[in-house]
Amino acid sequence: MSCAHLETCSIGIICIAVRGAEGHKNRRQASCFSRMNYVLEKQGASPEGVPWGLFSFSASPSNPPATNSFLDSRVHSCSVTHSVKSARALRELRRKWLRAAGLGTCAALAALLLWGILGADDGVTEVLAHRGEVLPGRFIEVPCSEDYDSHRRFEGCSPTKCGRGVTDTVISRDEARRIRSIAEKGLSLGGSDGGASILDLHSGALSVGKHFVNLYRYFGDKIENIFSEEDFQLYRDVRQKVQLAVARAFGVSASSLHLTKPTFFSRINSTEARTAHDEYWHAHVDKVTYGSFDYTSLLYLSDYLDDFGGGRFVFVEEGANTTVEPRAGRVSFFTSGSENLHRVEKVHWGTRYAITIAFTCNPDLGIADPALT
Repeated sequence: MSCAHLETCSIGIICIAVRGAEGHKNRRQASCFSRMNYVLEKQGASPEGVPWGLFSFSASPSNPPATNSFLDSRVHSCSVTHSVKSARALRELRRKWLRAAGLGTCAALAALLLWGILGADDGVTEVLAHRGEVLPGRFIEVPCSEDYDSHRRFEGCSPTKCGRGVTDTVISRDEARRIRSIAEKGLSLGGSDGGASILDLHSGALSVGKHFVNLYRYFGDKIENIFSEEDFQLYRDVRQKVQLAVARAFGVSASSLHLTKPTFFSRINSTEARTAHDEYWHAHVDKVTYGSFDYTSLLYLSDYLDDFGGGRFVFVEEGANTTVEPRAGRVSFFTSGSENLHRVEKVHWGTRYAITIAFTCNPDLGIADPALT
C-alpha cells in the first residue's frame, strides 16, 4: 500500500471507530463513508473496488504496513463481521427456540386443561366399561366386606357373592330416552340452585332451590297434567328388568329382592354447589349411608362426552380405581358394602341424567312402585 492512500487509510480508521462507538448514529456513518469515497475518487480509485478490510488498520510513512497487512486486516475484518453475524444468528435462533418452547408449553397446558374438562381424573387406572362399548355383561367379583354382619341376614339373598357389573342389553336406548323424559318433566317443576337435583317418584321428593318439596302435595291434581299412566308403567317395567339383571348377576332369587328407598332420578350439571345436598362427588359406601341397601343399581340416561363431561362413576380402590363411563341404557350394579366404595366425578359441562334403583333383602324395608292415582 502506497503513502498516497494514507488519507484514505486514516479516514477508514475513523469510520470504523465511528461505527463501533457506543450510541453511533447512521447519519454519522454515512457522512464518514461519503468522505472516504470522495478521497478514493480523488485518488483515482473506485470505492467499490477497495475492500472494507482495508480500513481496519492504521498506516503511516513512519509505520508502513507489513507485507501481508492488507490480507491480515481483511481476514480480521471478515472474522469480526462473521462473528457479529454469528452472534446475531444465535440470538435470533435463541428467540425462535424460546418462542417455540413457549408455544409448546401453552399447547401442553391446553391439552391438560381439555383432558380435565372432558373428564380426566387422577387415580383412575382402569375402565370397567367404555362409553363406546356395547356390553352384554361384564362382572368383576370382589371379596365381601363385613358390613353385612351388623345387619339382619336373609338366607338366599344377603350378599355372599360380592362384586360389580355392567350390562348394555337389559334396557334399550329408546327405553332410556323415554324414561329420561319422565325425569325431565318432573324436574322442570323445580330443580336445585346447586348442581345436583333429585326427583323421587316414590316419596314425591323434588329439589326446589335449596330445599325439597313433596311434588304430590305441592302440585296436587296438577301432577296428572305432567305425568301419564304410561310414564309410570314404563317406570315399573324398567325397574323389573333391572331387578332381574341384578338377581341373575349375584345368583339370588328376584322375588327375594325388594325395592327400597331412596330410589330416585338425578340430574347433575356444572353449577356450583349451594348446599351439602349438591356435593355429590364425595366417596361413600351405600350400606353405611343407607342401611337398607344390599344391592345398588344405576341406569344411565345420557352419554358421557356427548351430553356431558366429567361425571364418570368411580369405584375407589387403593392404587387401582375403576371407572364406568355412562352410556344411555347402560345398567351398572354392585353390592352395597364397603367392598364397593365409590364416588361420581364432578360434571364439568352439560347435564348428566341417571336413576338410582336400590334393593334390599329385608321385606320390612321395601317400598312399592309409584302410581299416578
